[in-house]
Amino acid sequence: MLKHYENIIIITPILSDDQAKDTTNEYENYIIQKKGKIIHQEHWGLKKLAYSIRKKQSGCYHLFEFLLNSDSISDLELKLKQDERILRFITVKLNKYGIEYAEKRRKKLLKKDE
Repeated sequence: MLKHYENIIIITPILSDDQAKDTTNEYENYIIQKKGKIIHQEHWGLKKLAYSIRKKQSGCYHLFEFLLNSDSISDLELKLKQDERILRFITVKLNKYGIEYAEKRRKKLLKKDE
């Protein structure tokens, strides 16, 4: 059964914009390949880190909201751990309140873009 997840990855800042976009596309394709569905994604851009990670003071943030089988989450996280381009990541399973909040956030972003 597909479950609702949110994942935030921090990509190393030494990559160019195209390389960072390729990295996010790689994980988007990986989720789709595992029979998942991308609901929403946001590129938050380069942000200063609260503390240095691998001697980096900033990182490029990207959010994925997706549906995926719970068995495939451990494979996704293993792939993220092994990728040297990823400084940190967090994957959260959303409950009904988290899903509701995510929908509100998406609607707010759509209104802002109009």
